[in-house]
Amino acid sequence: FDSFLSSLPLVQEVQTEGKYAIDSPGAPMSVDIPPDDYNLDDNEERSMIEPRSYEDPKLKELIGILIEWINDELANDRIIVKHIEEDLYDGMVFPKLIEKLTNNTLDVQEVTQSEEGQKQKLRIVLNAANHILGLSRYGPHKWSVESIHSKNIVAILHLLVALARHFRAPIRLPENCIINVVIVQKRDGQLNHRIVAEELTGTYDDLGLRCERDAFDTLFDHAPDKLAVVKRSLVTFVNKQLNKINLEVSDIETEFNDGVYLCLLMGLLEGYFVPLHHFFLTPKTFDEKLHNVSQSFELMMDAGLAKPKARPEDIVNADLKSTLRVLYNLFTRYKNTN
Repeated sequence: FDSFLSSLPLVQEVQTEGKYAIDSPGAPMSVDIPPDDYNLDDNEERSMIEPRSYEDPKLKELIGILIEWINDELANDRIIVKHIEEDLYDGMVFPKLIEKLTNNTLDVQEVTQSEEGQKQKLRIVLNAANHILGLSRYGPHKWSVESIHSKNIVAILHLLVALARHFRAPIRLPENCIINVVIVQKRDGQLNHRIVAEELTGTYDDLGLRCERDAFDTLFDHAPDKLAVVKRSLVTFVNKQLNKINLEVSDIETEFNDGVYLCLLMGLLEGYFVPLHHFFLTPKTFDEKLHNVSQSFELMMDAGLAKPKARPEDIVNADLKSTLRVLYNLFTRYKNTN
């Protein structure tokens, strides 16, 4: 098993080169551009998602997950977001979200009705967000006051994804969400358009950082039959230890997400009893499960193992790939333990 994994070729992350035109300048307009988007100054450009891309399952999933995350964060403020563009463009929600994530209060007016007031509020919020994200004040950025206030969903999604990644939100965003965006530009009084591929999310490791794909990515994508072999091997390894206390697992994906078996497993592998007051033996809530997994990670580091790349949140959310990575690290260290 060990040699099998180490021999698998790694699939390198496919890097999107950014924006590139796929239509010729003279191609007929293939999408309906809203009337407002015709009101451009010369050399000004505006963008919108190609209508067909709205049907992309990954885009739908991304939007749904981000809306759920915002609503969870702002539940105590009784704020409910239903539509990304309509609810976030005016600067009412973003300040609350930034304040909740940073535990700091922004110096913005609570209610602004005028367009200029909304833009001024957005300007303060985006300056704060760019500072938090370590971005230059002067850009260029994938979002701006004008793009967000004009309900540009691409700009809004870019900002939300950046914030979710930076603050390590307890959510799992779909990887490699790439959509087509129509860019309309006015040149010499004539409207020209091109369609470009826009990457909203890439391939990330469990810390939210862009990464190279590893052997487990290869297994999931190209060798699902071998994946079953790996899972069986890890179950055998785990049960060899858990059987000592009359416990047994059969499903890696669902039986490790509460952190109980991980805590017990570390004690068995290291030869000590984990005091029951250190973790929740029958966790019910997400926070209790998160405590357990975090505690097991601490035990791993106390034993001299490197800090797991997986986030505790991903284990609690039953992300199979993250769980396999954690268990495989234990297997590598303790495979010869009796």
